[in-house]
Amino acid sequence: MEADWEIEIGGEAPVMDAHWTGLVDLRGEPEQARRLSETYQLPQLAEVLIRLNAANSPVWTSKCDVFVPDHFDPDDLDAPIGVALRARACYVDLLPRDEMQWDSVEVVESACRGICDRLRSVPARSCRADLVIRRAMIEGVVETLGVTAYITAAGPDEPSAAIALATALAAFANAAMAAAGPVRAS
Repeated sequence: MEADWEIEIGGEAPVMDAHWTGLVDLRGEPEQARRLSETYQLPQLAEVLIRLNAANSPVWTSKCDVFVPDHFDPDDLDAPIGVALRARACYVDLLPRDEMQWDSVEVVESACRGICDRLRSVPARSCRADLVIRRAMIEGVVETLGVTAYITAAGPDEPSAAIALATALAAFANAAMAAAGPVRAS
């Protein structure tokens, strides 16, 4: 699986709003993920959100979406020739479970490197993850750093692209759980 990361924290760079209007905070009841409209589009997303918001997860999610990308490059997905005709994509905003967990850009960068290293070892073609380190607002104040994970997958048709995306999301959840940092006791 292809994977890369970048930092967007200066000037006009987007800032995550962790407590946006419409937030369904899954930390207390991760099973609520099954009721999100995004999971109706891609049912496997619910399992990923449940794992990422579980009490033993080093991260929690504040926002996600499933969409058909306007454009994608099969080469960026390491797709075999003629296979990547349709694509599906998803993004998930990740925040640290403990606000002191990602207390510097270097710590978040290390977590992103670890996630990418794990994803690159997954034998899956036609999919990729792009992680973007961003500033994050919690309750209206920029307090921490977060990561927006963009996962894209392709296939010869829509159902195949959705299956590839589900596989890529599961691999991403495994990598994030392993590399995002330890869960600190509250």
